[in-house]
Amino acid sequence: MKTILCYGDSNTWGCPPMTDFNGVPRYGTDIRWGSVLRTALGRDYWVIEEGLNGRTTVWDDPVEGEYRNGKTYLYPCLRSHAPLDLVIVMLGTNDLKTRFNLTPYDIASGAGSLVDLIQRSESGINGTAPQVLLICPPPVAKLTLFADMFAGAEAKSRQLAPHYQRIAQAHDCAFLDAGTVITSSDRDGIHFEPEEQQKLGHAVAAKVRQLLA
Repeated sequence: MKTILCYGDSNTWGCPPMTDFNGVPRYGTDIRWGSVLRTALGRDYWVIEEGLNGRTTVWDDPVEGEYRNGKTYLYPCLRSHAPLDLVIVMLGTNDLKTRFNLTPYDIASGAGSLVDLIQRSESGINGTAPQVLLICPPPVAKLTLFADMFAGAEAKSRQLAPHYQRIAQAHDCAFLDAGTVITSSDRDGIHFEPEEQQKLGHAVAAKVRQLLA
């Protein structure tokens, strides 16, 4: 059985588009893209969903908590689930928050730092490095509830893909631009509708089959 770790934020955790802040609901396992991936791949694969709401690539969040830093938890997460055949990283949306004031280049570089850590982690089979699939999040859509928190994110998010692709090429890892497969919801601008979660899960499954055949 091949083991895959999906490391991401609220869209990996399964948060639907939000219309208020009264609790954070979660999609069921029939909807979340990681669960769809597991079902699509079948019994020869084990998929671990490691999503956290608000997770950044490498940045401490002074408002929502330092534990949102994706780099802080990544290494122990890799070691606890080792040996891993593949690690899928889809982070960067939360880096677009106004409080961080980051360029698309900086956000992609943060994602690259995670790829580098994975490739040096020895958390793969027999102490080797697991393969990495870097996914660029889709562009931000019409912002509503999060308009102030993500002010200016729409334009920045549309510039991420080429920077992420450059990072993937530099680290010789696989790449997927989620913006070519799905769109973020206009209900809040950053989360995915159920059908988009499904489409992403199947698109990732096709990519995984190529990588781990």
